[in-house]
Amino acid sequence: MWLDRFFESYYARRPVNATFIGVHAHDHALPDWSENGAGDALAEVEALLGPAAAGRTGAAAAGAADEDASFAARDERLARGYLRTQAWELRSSHFHRGNPSAYTGEAVFGVMSLFLGVEDAAVAGRVPAAIARMDAIPAFLAHARQNVRRPPRAWSERAEDECKGARALFTEGLPLLAAERGITDPAFTVAAERAASAFAQTQAHLAVERAAPAREDVAAGEEALLLYLRDGHFLDESPDEIARHAEAELRDAQARLAAGAKEFGAGTPDDALAALAAAHPSARGYYVRYQEIWDRARAAAEAHGLVTWKEHPIRYVPRPAWVRAAAPYLYFLPYRSPAAFGRPKVHEYLVTPIEPSMPEAEQRALLRANGDAAITSNHVIHHGGIGHHVQNAYAFASRSRVGQIAAIDCASRIAMFSGGTMAEGWACYATDLMREIGFLTPLQAYAETHTRARMCARAVVDVRLHQGRFTLDDAQAFYEREAGMPPAFARAEATKNSMFPGAALMYVAGTDGLHRLRRQVAEREGARFSLRAFHDKLLSYGSVPVALAAEALLAEASS
Repeated sequence: MWLDRFFESYYARRPVNATFIGVHAHDHALPDWSENGAGDALAEVEALLGPAAAGRTGAAAAGAADEDASFAARDERLARGYLRTQAWELRSSHFHRGNPSAYTGEAVFGVMSLFLGVEDAAVAGRVPAAIARMDAIPAFLAHARQNVRRPPRAWSERAEDECKGARALFTEGLPLLAAERGITDPAFTVAAERAASAFAQTQAHLAVERAAPAREDVAAGEEALLLYLRDGHFLDESPDEIARHAEAELRDAQARLAAGAKEFGAGTPDDALAALAAAHPSARGYYVRYQEIWDRARAAAEAHGLVTWKEHPIRYVPRPAWVRAAAPYLYFLPYRSPAAFGRPKVHEYLVTPIEPSMPEAEQRALLRANGDAAITSNHVIHHGGIGHHVQNAYAFASRSRVGQIAAIDCASRIAMFSGGTMAEGWACYATDLMREIGFLTPLQAYAETHTRARMCARAVVDVRLHQGRFTLDDAQAFYEREAGMPPAFARAEATKNSMFPGAALMYVAGTDGLHRLRRQVAEREGARFSLRAFHDKLLSYGSVPVALAAEALLAEASS
Protein backbone atom coordinates (compact mmCIF):
# COMPACT_ATOMS: atom_id res chain seq x y z
CA MET A 1 0.00 0.00 0.00
CA TRP A 2 1.34 3.39 -1.00
CA LEU A 3 0.61 5.02 2.36
CA ASP A 4 2.55 2.28 4.14
CA ARG A 5 5.58 3.05 1.98
CA PHE A 6 5.14 6.75 2.65
CA PHE A 7 5.16 6.30 6.42
CA GLU A 8 8.07 3.85 6.33
CA SER A 9 10.09 6.46 4.45
CA TYR A 10 8.90 9.28 6.69
CA TYR A 11 9.98 7.60 9.93
CA ALA A 12 13.31 6.34 8.57
CA ARG A 13 14.29 9.71 7.09
CA ARG A 14 13.04 11.72 10.09
CA PRO A 15 13.99 9.59 13.09
CA VAL A 16 13.71 12.38 15.68
CA ASN A 17 10.19 13.15 14.48
CA ALA A 18 9.46 9.43 14.77
CA THR A 19 10.56 9.45 18.42
CA PHE A 20 8.28 12.37 19.25
CA ILE A 21 5.41 10.63 17.43
CA GLY A 22 5.95 7.43 19.44
CA VAL A 23 7.49 5.25 16.73
CA HIS A 24 10.72 3.97 18.27
CA ALA A 25 12.30 1.81 15.58
CA HIS A 26 14.75 4.61 14.73
CA ASP A 27 15.51 5.99 18.20
CA HIS A 28 19.23 5.34 17.75
CA ALA A 29 19.55 7.58 14.66
CA LEU A 30 19.72 11.20 13.57
CA PRO A 31 18.75 12.31 10.04
CA ASP A 32 21.33 11.75 7.33
CA TRP A 33 21.92 15.18 5.81
CA SER A 34 25.24 14.35 4.27
CA GLU A 35 25.43 14.99 0.53
CA ASN A 36 24.70 11.34 -0.23
CA GLY A 37 22.01 11.04 2.46
CA ALA A 38 20.14 14.13 1.29
CA GLY A 39 20.41 12.94 -2.30
CA ASP A 40 18.96 9.57 -1.37
CA ALA A 41 16.13 11.27 0.52
CA LEU A 42 15.28 13.41 -2.51
CA ALA A 43 15.33 10.35 -4.79
CA GLU A 44 12.97 8.59 -2.40
CA VAL A 45 10.59 11.56 -2.42
CA GLU A 46 10.60 11.64 -6.22
CA ALA A 47 9.98 7.88 -6.40
CA LEU A 48 6.99 8.19 -4.07
CA LEU A 49 5.67 11.03 -6.20
CA GLY A 50 6.27 9.05 -9.39
CA PRO A 51 3.78 8.08 -12.07
CA ALA A 52 2.92 4.72 -10.45
CA ALA A 53 0.93 6.52 -7.76
CA ALA A 54 -0.30 9.40 -9.89
CA GLY A 55 -4.05 9.81 -10.27
CA ARG A 56 -4.98 7.22 -7.67
CA THR A 57 -6.01 9.79 -5.07
CA GLY A 58 -8.57 11.43 -7.32
CA ALA A 59 -10.04 8.11 -8.39
CA ALA A 60 -10.29 6.89 -4.82
CA ALA A 61 -11.97 10.09 -3.71
CA ALA A 62 -14.44 10.00 -6.56
CA GLY A 63 -15.42 6.41 -5.99
CA ALA A 64 -15.36 6.35 -2.21
CA ALA A 65 -18.47 4.58 -0.97
CA ASP A 66 -17.70 4.82 2.71
CA GLU A 67 -15.97 7.11 5.13
CA ASP A 68 -12.87 4.91 5.55
CA ALA A 69 -12.15 5.20 1.84
CA SER A 70 -12.60 8.96 2.08
CA PHE A 71 -10.07 9.15 4.92
CA ALA A 72 -7.57 7.04 2.94
CA ALA A 73 -7.99 9.20 -0.17
CA ARG A 74 -7.58 12.38 1.87
CA ASP A 75 -4.47 10.97 3.54
CA GLU A 76 -2.83 10.20 0.23
CA ARG A 77 -3.67 13.69 -0.99
CA LEU A 78 -2.04 15.14 2.14
CA ALA A 79 1.00 12.88 1.93
CA ARG A 80 1.64 13.78 -1.69
CA GLY A 81 1.35 17.47 -0.85
CA TYR A 82 3.83 16.97 1.97
CA LEU A 83 6.26 15.24 -0.39
CA ARG A 84 6.11 18.13 -2.82
CA THR A 85 7.07 20.57 -0.05
CA GLN A 86 9.85 18.18 1.00
CA ALA A 87 11.24 18.08 -2.52
CA TRP A 88 11.52 21.87 -2.40
CA GLU A 89 13.09 21.85 1.05
CA LEU A 90 15.71 19.27 0.10
CA ARG A 91 16.76 21.37 -2.90
CA SER A 92 16.55 24.78 -1.22
CA SER A 93 19.03 26.73 0.89
CA HIS A 94 16.40 27.22 3.59
CA PHE A 95 16.93 24.03 5.56
CA HIS A 96 19.82 21.54 5.72
CA ARG A 97 21.72 23.29 2.91
CA GLY A 98 21.60 26.76 4.45
CA ASN A 99 20.41 26.83 8.05
CA PRO A 100 22.72 25.72 10.87
CA SER A 101 19.79 25.76 13.31
CA ALA A 102 18.27 22.83 11.43
CA TYR A 103 21.18 20.75 12.75
CA THR A 104 21.63 22.15 16.25
CA GLY A 105 17.93 21.94 17.13
CA GLU A 106 17.56 18.44 15.70
CA ALA A 107 20.62 17.16 17.56
CA VAL A 108 19.74 18.47 21.00
CA PHE A 109 16.09 17.41 20.78
CA GLY A 110 17.15 14.08 19.35
CA VAL A 111 18.37 13.27 22.86
CA MET A 112 15.76 15.24 24.83
CA SER A 113 12.94 13.50 22.95
CA LEU A 114 13.98 10.17 24.40
CA PHE A 115 13.36 11.27 28.00
CA LEU A 116 10.80 14.11 28.02
CA GLY A 117 7.57 12.91 29.59
CA VAL A 118 8.82 9.32 29.81
CA GLU A 119 7.72 7.26 32.79
CA ASP A 120 10.45 6.01 35.12
CA ALA A 121 10.01 2.39 34.08
CA ALA A 122 10.81 3.21 30.45
CA VAL A 123 13.96 5.27 31.04
CA ALA A 124 16.43 2.39 31.18
CA GLY A 125 15.25 1.15 27.81
CA ARG A 126 15.97 4.54 26.22
CA VAL A 127 19.58 4.79 27.42
CA PRO A 128 21.19 2.73 24.59
CA ALA A 129 19.39 4.85 21.98
CA ALA A 130 20.48 8.06 23.74
CA ILE A 131 24.09 6.89 23.71
CA ALA A 132 23.84 6.07 20.01
CA ARG A 133 22.36 9.48 19.20
CA MET A 134 24.96 11.31 21.27
CA ASP A 135 27.70 9.32 19.54
CA ALA A 136 26.24 10.42 16.18
CA ILE A 137 26.21 14.13 17.08
CA PRO A 138 29.87 14.96 16.19
CA ALA A 139 29.48 13.67 12.61
CA PHE A 140 26.01 15.24 12.30
CA LEU A 141 27.32 18.68 13.31
CA ALA A 142 30.35 18.22 11.03
CA HIS A 143 27.88 17.92 8.13
CA ALA A 144 26.41 21.26 9.21
CA ARG A 145 29.83 22.90 9.00
CA GLN A 146 30.38 21.34 5.56
CA ASN A 147 26.95 22.02 4.07
CA VAL A 148 26.10 25.49 5.38
CA ARG A 149 28.03 28.45 4.05
CA ARG A 150 27.36 32.12 4.90
CA PRO A 151 23.95 31.61 6.50
CA PRO A 152 21.85 34.64 7.44
CA ARG A 153 23.25 36.12 10.63
CA ALA A 154 19.98 35.67 12.52
CA TRP A 155 19.97 31.95 11.73
CA SER A 156 23.54 31.63 13.00
CA GLU A 157 22.61 33.47 16.19
CA ARG A 158 19.71 31.10 16.81
CA ALA A 159 21.99 28.11 16.20
CA GLU A 160 24.56 29.56 18.62
CA ASP A 161 21.87 29.83 21.28
CA GLU A 162 20.94 26.22 20.65
CA CYS A 163 24.60 25.26 21.07
CA LYS A 164 24.57 26.99 24.47
CA GLY A 165 21.44 25.10 25.44
CA ALA A 166 22.89 21.81 24.23
CA ARG A 167 26.11 22.31 26.18
CA ALA A 168 24.05 23.03 29.31
CA LEU A 169 22.04 19.86 28.69
CA PHE A 170 25.03 17.59 28.15
CA THR A 171 27.24 19.00 30.92
CA GLU A 172 24.60 19.81 33.59
CA GLY A 173 21.24 18.35 32.62
CA LEU A 174 22.05 14.77 31.72
CA PRO A 175 24.14 14.18 34.87
CA LEU A 176 21.09 15.37 36.86
CA LEU A 177 18.84 13.07 34.84
CA ALA A 178 21.20 10.16 35.42
CA ALA A 179 21.19 10.77 39.17
CA GLU A 180 17.39 11.15 39.29
CA ARG A 181 16.60 8.09 37.13
CA GLY A 182 19.39 5.76 38.17
CA ILE A 183 21.33 5.74 34.89
CA THR A 184 24.71 4.18 35.71
CA ASP A 185 26.10 3.17 32.30
CA PRO A 186 29.50 4.93 31.99
CA ALA A 187 29.05 5.09 28.21
CA PHE A 188 26.16 7.52 28.80
CA THR A 189 28.50 10.00 30.50
CA VAL A 190 31.24 9.59 27.91
CA ALA A 191 28.81 10.11 25.04
CA ALA A 192 27.38 13.24 26.71
CA GLU A 193 30.86 14.71 27.11
CA ARG A 194 31.66 13.99 23.46
CA ALA A 195 28.40 15.61 22.34
CA ALA A 196 29.06 18.70 24.49
CA SER A 197 32.50 19.03 22.88
CA ALA A 198 31.00 18.81 19.39
CA PHE A 199 28.53 21.56 20.22
CA ALA A 200 31.34 23.73 21.59
CA GLN A 201 33.23 23.29 18.33
CA THR A 202 30.15 24.18 16.32
CA GLN A 203 29.44 27.23 18.47
CA ALA A 204 32.98 28.51 17.87
CA HIS A 205 32.60 27.87 14.13
CA LEU A 206 29.30 29.79 14.06
CA ALA A 207 30.85 32.76 15.85
CA VAL A 208 33.50 32.97 13.13
CA GLU A 209 30.87 32.59 10.40
CA ARG A 210 28.71 35.29 11.96
CA ALA A 211 31.61 37.73 11.98
CA ALA A 212 32.10 37.30 8.23
CA PRO A 213 29.85 38.84 5.54
CA ALA A 214 26.61 36.87 5.59
CA ARG A 215 23.77 36.16 3.18
CA GLU A 216 20.98 38.35 4.53
CA ASP A 217 18.22 37.40 2.07
CA VAL A 218 15.83 35.15 3.99
CA ALA A 219 12.96 35.10 1.48
CA ALA A 220 11.84 31.68 0.30
CA GLY A 221 10.19 33.36 -2.69
CA GLU A 222 6.64 33.67 -3.96
CA GLU A 223 6.70 30.28 -5.71
CA ALA A 224 7.75 28.45 -2.55
CA LEU A 225 5.18 30.31 -0.45
CA LEU A 226 2.47 29.32 -2.91
CA LEU A 227 3.64 25.71 -2.69
CA TYR A 228 3.15 25.71 1.09
CA LEU A 229 -0.26 27.36 0.76
CA ARG A 230 -1.52 24.95 -1.91
CA ASP A 231 0.13 21.64 -0.93
CA GLY A 232 0.46 22.24 2.82
CA HIS A 233 -2.54 24.27 3.95
CA PHE A 234 -4.66 23.51 0.84
CA LEU A 235 -5.69 27.15 0.65
CA ASP A 236 -6.98 28.79 -2.53
CA GLU A 237 -6.16 32.36 -1.51
CA SER A 238 -3.07 34.05 -2.92
CA PRO A 239 -0.36 35.34 -0.57
CA ASP A 240 -1.48 38.91 -1.26
CA GLU A 241 -5.09 38.06 -0.42
CA ILE A 242 -4.00 36.51 2.88
CA ALA A 243 -1.82 39.52 3.72
CA ARG A 244 -4.59 42.02 2.89
CA HIS A 245 -7.06 40.12 5.06
CA ALA A 246 -4.56 40.03 7.93
CA GLU A 247 -3.80 43.75 7.55
CA ALA A 248 -7.50 44.62 7.70
CA GLU A 249 -8.01 42.37 10.75
CA LEU A 250 -4.95 43.91 12.41
CA ARG A 251 -6.37 47.42 11.98
CA ASP A 252 -9.69 46.24 13.43
CA ALA A 253 -7.95 44.69 16.46
CA GLN A 254 -5.91 47.85 17.00
CA ALA A 255 -9.08 49.97 16.94
CA ARG A 256 -10.77 47.67 19.46
CA LEU A 257 -7.70 47.82 21.69
CA ALA A 258 -7.73 51.63 21.68
CA ALA A 259 -11.46 51.78 22.41
CA GLY A 260 -11.19 49.15 25.13
CA ALA A 261 -8.37 50.95 26.91
CA LYS A 262 -10.66 53.94 27.43
CA GLU A 263 -13.37 51.68 28.85
CA PHE A 264 -10.92 50.39 31.43
CA GLY A 265 -9.87 53.92 32.30
CA ALA A 266 -6.35 53.37 30.97
CA GLY A 267 -4.35 55.75 28.83
CA THR A 268 -3.09 53.12 26.40
CA PRO A 269 -3.63 49.44 25.61
CA ASP A 270 -0.32 48.71 27.35
CA ASP A 271 -1.62 50.36 30.51
CA ALA A 272 -4.79 48.24 30.40
CA LEU A 273 -2.84 45.03 29.80
CA ALA A 274 -0.47 45.82 32.65
CA ALA A 275 -3.41 45.61 35.02
CA LEU A 276 -3.64 41.88 34.28
CA ALA A 277 -0.38 41.24 36.10
CA ALA A 278 -1.96 42.26 39.39
CA ALA A 279 -4.14 39.12 39.46
CA HIS A 280 -1.94 36.16 40.25
CA PRO A 281 -1.75 33.31 42.75
CA SER A 282 0.52 33.29 45.78
CA ALA A 283 3.74 31.32 45.58
CA ARG A 284 2.14 28.72 47.85
CA GLY A 285 -0.93 28.38 45.62
CA TYR A 286 0.86 28.72 42.27
CA TYR A 287 0.92 25.09 41.08
CA VAL A 288 -2.58 24.38 42.40
CA ARG A 289 -4.05 27.32 40.46
CA TYR A 290 -3.44 25.64 37.10
CA GLN A 291 -5.59 22.67 38.03
CA GLU A 292 -8.26 24.84 39.65
CA ILE A 293 -8.71 26.89 36.49
CA TRP A 294 -8.55 23.74 34.32
CA ASP A 295 -11.36 22.13 36.31
CA ARG A 296 -13.52 25.25 36.00
CA ALA A 297 -12.81 25.54 32.26
CA ARG A 298 -13.81 21.95 31.56
CA ALA A 299 -16.99 22.29 33.62
CA ALA A 300 -17.95 25.47 31.75
CA ALA A 301 -17.26 23.94 28.33
CA GLU A 302 -19.37 20.91 29.12
CA ALA A 303 -22.17 22.94 30.68
CA HIS A 304 -22.45 25.02 27.50
CA GLY A 305 -22.28 21.98 25.21
CA LEU A 306 -19.17 23.12 23.36
CA VAL A 307 -17.60 19.71 22.73
CA THR A 308 -17.57 16.13 23.94
CA TRP A 309 -14.44 16.26 26.11
CA LYS A 310 -12.43 13.08 25.54
CA GLU A 311 -10.68 11.62 28.60
CA HIS A 312 -7.03 12.51 28.21
CA PRO A 313 -5.58 13.23 31.69
CA ILE A 314 -3.07 16.03 32.16
CA ARG A 315 -1.25 17.40 35.18
CA TYR A 316 0.66 20.62 35.64
CA VAL A 317 4.13 20.06 37.06
CA PRO A 318 7.26 22.22 37.38
CA ARG A 319 9.77 21.96 34.55
CA PRO A 320 12.15 19.09 35.40
CA ALA A 321 15.46 20.09 36.95
CA TRP A 322 17.47 18.37 34.23
CA VAL A 323 16.18 20.67 31.46
CA ARG A 324 16.12 23.98 33.32
CA ALA A 325 19.58 25.23 32.34
CA ALA A 326 19.08 24.32 28.69
CA ALA A 327 15.44 25.35 28.13
CA PRO A 328 15.87 29.15 27.82
CA TYR A 329 18.09 28.68 24.76
CA LEU A 330 15.87 26.19 22.95
CA TYR A 331 12.49 25.72 21.30
CA PHE A 332 11.32 24.32 24.61
CA LEU A 333 7.53 24.17 24.98
CA PRO A 334 5.63 24.01 28.29
CA TYR A 335 2.94 22.02 26.47
CA ARG A 336 4.47 19.63 23.96
CA SER A 337 1.84 17.47 22.35
CA PRO A 338 1.84 13.88 23.61
CA ALA A 339 3.10 11.13 21.35
CA ALA A 340 0.39 9.75 19.10
CA PHE A 341 1.44 6.20 19.99
CA GLY A 342 2.52 4.73 23.32
CA ARG A 343 1.92 7.90 25.31
CA PRO A 344 1.88 7.91 29.14
CA LYS A 345 -1.47 7.57 30.90
CA VAL A 346 -1.15 11.14 32.24
CA HIS A 347 0.50 13.86 30.18
CA GLU A 348 2.74 16.34 31.99
CA TYR A 349 2.48 20.06 31.28
CA LEU A 350 5.79 21.67 32.27
CA VAL A 351 5.16 25.05 33.91
CA THR A 352 7.68 27.68 34.92
CA PRO A 353 9.07 26.60 38.30
CA ILE A 354 8.63 28.93 41.27
CA GLU A 355 10.47 27.53 44.26
CA PRO A 356 10.45 28.66 47.93
CA SER A 357 14.24 28.96 47.77
CA MET A 358 14.03 31.72 45.15
CA PRO A 359 14.50 35.34 46.29
CA GLU A 360 11.17 37.02 46.99
CA ALA A 361 11.65 39.60 44.23
CA GLU A 362 12.23 36.83 41.68
CA GLN A 363 9.13 34.99 42.87
CA ARG A 364 7.02 38.14 42.49
CA ALA A 365 8.29 38.75 38.95
CA LEU A 366 7.56 35.18 37.90
CA LEU A 367 4.11 35.23 39.47
CA ARG A 368 3.21 38.43 37.64
CA ALA A 369 4.41 36.93 34.34
CA ASN A 370 2.48 33.72 35.05
CA GLY A 371 -0.64 35.24 36.56
CA ASP A 372 -4.27 34.23 36.25
CA ALA A 373 -4.66 35.69 32.75
CA ALA A 374 -1.72 33.72 31.33
CA ILE A 375 -2.76 30.56 33.16
CA THR A 376 -6.37 30.86 31.98
CA SER A 377 -5.99 31.83 28.33
CA ASN A 378 -2.63 30.33 27.41
CA HIS A 379 -1.83 27.38 29.65
CA VAL A 380 -5.35 26.08 30.25
CA ILE A 381 -7.63 27.07 27.38
CA HIS A 382 -5.28 27.36 24.40
CA HIS A 383 -2.82 24.59 25.28
CA GLY A 384 -3.71 22.22 28.10
CA GLY A 385 -7.49 22.13 27.91
CA ILE A 386 -10.14 22.58 25.23
CA GLY A 387 -7.52 23.84 22.78
CA HIS A 388 -4.54 21.70 21.81
CA HIS A 389 -5.02 18.94 24.37
CA VAL A 390 -8.61 18.13 23.45
CA GLN A 391 -7.84 18.47 19.73
CA ASN A 392 -4.89 16.10 20.13
CA ALA A 393 -7.11 13.54 21.87
CA TYR A 394 -9.45 13.56 18.88
CA ALA A 395 -6.55 13.45 16.43
CA PHE A 396 -5.05 10.34 18.03
CA ALA A 397 -8.41 8.57 17.67
CA SER A 398 -8.97 9.73 14.09
CA ARG A 399 -9.22 7.36 11.14
CA SER A 400 -6.80 9.65 9.31
CA ARG A 401 -3.26 8.29 9.61
CA VAL A 402 -1.85 11.67 8.62
CA GLY A 403 -4.29 13.42 10.95
CA GLN A 404 -3.06 11.33 13.89
CA ILE A 405 0.52 12.60 13.68
CA ALA A 406 0.69 15.82 11.67
CA ALA A 407 0.47 18.26 14.60
CA ILE A 408 2.91 16.48 16.94
CA ASP A 409 5.54 18.95 18.17
CA CYS A 410 9.02 17.93 17.03
CA ALA A 411 12.46 19.52 17.24
CA SER A 412 11.65 22.87 15.63
CA ARG A 413 8.15 22.56 14.12
CA ILE A 414 5.23 20.15 13.90
CA ALA A 415 5.60 16.76 12.25
CA MET A 416 3.80 17.67 9.03
CA PHE A 417 3.04 21.16 7.79
CA SER A 418 -0.54 20.19 6.91
CA GLY A 419 -1.49 19.86 10.59
CA GLY A 420 -1.03 23.57 11.27
CA THR A 421 -4.29 25.27 10.39
CA MET A 422 -6.34 22.76 12.38
CA ALA A 423 -4.02 22.56 15.40
CA GLU A 424 -3.36 26.28 15.82
CA GLY A 425 -6.66 27.37 14.32
CA TRP A 426 -8.64 25.21 16.74
CA ALA A 427 -6.64 26.34 19.79
CA CYS A 428 -7.27 30.01 18.96
CA TYR A 429 -10.89 29.36 17.99
CA ALA A 430 -11.39 27.47 21.28
CA THR A 431 -10.27 30.56 23.18
CA ASP A 432 -12.89 32.51 21.25
CA LEU A 433 -15.48 29.92 22.29
CA MET A 434 -14.62 30.31 25.96
CA ARG A 435 -14.88 34.07 25.60
CA GLU A 436 -18.30 33.64 23.95
CA ILE A 437 -19.66 31.74 26.96
CA GLY A 438 -18.32 34.37 29.36
CA PHE A 439 -15.55 32.30 30.92
CA LEU A 440 -12.97 35.09 30.50
CA THR A 441 -13.11 38.22 32.63
CA PRO A 442 -13.59 41.48 30.68
CA LEU A 443 -9.91 42.31 31.05
CA GLN A 444 -8.86 38.81 29.95
CA ALA A 445 -11.15 39.10 26.93
CA TYR A 446 -9.53 42.45 26.16
CA ALA A 447 -6.10 40.81 26.31
CA GLU A 448 -7.25 38.28 23.71
CA THR A 449 -7.79 41.19 21.32
CA HIS A 450 -4.11 41.95 21.77
CA THR A 451 -3.34 38.30 20.99
CA ARG A 452 -5.48 38.67 17.86
CA ALA A 453 -3.45 41.70 16.78
CA ARG A 454 -0.19 39.76 17.15
CA MET A 455 -1.65 36.81 15.25
CA CYS A 456 -2.59 39.06 12.35
CA ALA A 457 0.79 40.76 12.39
CA ARG A 458 2.47 37.35 12.12
CA ALA A 459 0.48 36.55 8.98
CA VAL A 460 1.49 39.85 7.38
CA VAL A 461 5.16 39.29 8.20
CA ASP A 462 5.07 35.69 6.98
CA VAL A 463 3.83 36.74 3.55
CA ARG A 464 5.88 39.90 3.14
CA LEU A 465 9.13 38.28 4.32
CA HIS A 466 8.91 35.43 1.85
CA GLN A 467 7.79 37.65 -0.99
CA GLY A 468 10.98 39.63 -0.38
CA ARG A 469 9.06 42.79 0.49
CA PHE A 470 10.25 42.82 4.13
CA THR A 471 13.78 42.35 5.37
CA LEU A 472 14.31 40.87 8.83
CA ASP A 473 14.83 44.40 10.14
CA ASP A 474 11.56 45.50 8.51
CA ALA A 475 9.75 42.55 10.10
CA GLN A 476 11.15 43.35 13.53
CA ALA A 477 10.16 47.01 13.21
CA PHE A 478 6.66 46.02 12.06
CA TYR A 479 6.19 43.79 15.08
CA GLU A 480 7.38 46.49 17.47
CA ARG A 481 5.25 49.20 15.87
CA GLU A 482 2.06 47.34 14.98
CA ALA A 483 1.90 44.53 17.55
CA GLY A 484 3.63 46.05 20.58
CA MET A 485 6.32 43.36 20.78
CA PRO A 486 9.48 44.14 22.76
CA PRO A 487 12.59 44.31 20.50
CA ALA A 488 14.18 41.00 21.52
CA PHE A 489 10.86 39.16 21.21
CA ALA A 490 10.15 40.81 17.85
CA ARG A 491 13.57 39.79 16.53
CA ALA A 492 13.15 36.19 17.67
CA GLU A 493 9.69 36.01 16.12
CA ALA A 494 10.86 37.46 12.80
CA THR A 495 13.77 35.01 12.74
CA LYS A 496 11.44 32.06 13.31
CA ASN A 497 9.10 33.31 10.57
CA SER A 498 12.00 33.59 8.13
CA MET A 499 13.02 29.97 8.73
CA PHE A 500 9.59 28.40 8.13
CA PRO A 501 7.68 29.91 5.19
CA GLY A 502 3.91 29.75 5.47
CA ALA A 503 3.92 28.67 9.12
CA ALA A 504 3.02 31.92 10.90
CA LEU A 505 -0.06 32.59 8.79
CA MET A 506 -1.63 29.26 9.82
CA TYR A 507 -3.07 30.86 12.98
CA VAL A 508 -5.22 33.41 11.16
CA ALA A 509 -6.03 31.09 8.27
CA GLY A 510 -7.10 28.31 10.64
CA THR A 511 -9.03 30.44 13.16
CA ASP A 512 -10.92 32.47 10.58
CA GLY A 513 -11.52 29.37 8.47
CA LEU A 514 -13.15 27.64 11.44
CA HIS A 515 -15.40 30.60 12.25
CA ARG A 516 -16.44 30.76 8.59
CA LEU A 517 -17.07 27.01 8.46
CA ARG A 518 -19.23 27.14 11.58
CA ARG A 519 -21.40 29.87 10.06
CA GLN A 520 -21.75 27.93 6.79
CA VAL A 521 -22.70 24.64 8.45
CA ALA A 522 -25.15 26.41 10.79
CA GLU A 523 -26.83 28.09 7.81
CA ARG A 524 -27.16 24.80 5.92
CA GLU A 525 -28.39 22.76 8.87
CA GLY A 526 -30.70 25.40 10.29
CA ALA A 527 -32.63 24.15 13.31
CA ARG A 528 -30.74 20.83 13.20
CA PHE A 529 -27.41 22.56 13.96
CA SER A 530 -25.73 21.47 17.18
CA LEU A 531 -22.52 23.20 18.28
CA ARG A 532 -21.29 20.12 20.15
CA ALA A 533 -22.04 17.80 17.21
CA PHE A 534 -20.34 20.21 14.80
CA HIS A 535 -17.18 20.39 16.90
CA ASP A 536 -17.09 16.64 17.56
CA LYS A 537 -17.34 15.89 13.85
CA LEU A 538 -14.79 18.54 12.92
CA LEU A 539 -12.22 17.25 15.40
CA SER A 540 -12.75 13.65 14.32
CA TYR A 541 -10.91 14.40 11.08
CA GLY A 542 -7.68 14.80 13.05
CA SER A 543 -4.93 17.32 12.39
CA VAL A 544 -5.71 17.94 8.74
CA PRO A 545 -6.03 21.31 6.99
CA VAL A 546 -9.17 23.19 7.93
CA ALA A 547 -9.86 23.62 4.21
CA LEU A 548 -10.08 19.84 3.67
CA ALA A 549 -12.19 19.26 6.78
CA ALA A 550 -14.48 22.02 5.50
CA GLU A 551 -14.89 20.24 2.16
CA ALA A 552 -16.09 17.10 3.92
CA LEU A 553 -18.29 18.83 6.49
CA LEU A 554 -20.01 21.11 3.98
CA ALA A 555 -20.70 18.19 1.67
CA GLU A 556 -22.27 16.29 4.56
CA ALA A 557 -24.30 19.32 5.71
CA SER A 558 -25.64 19.80 2.17
CA SER A 559 -26.72 16.18 1.91
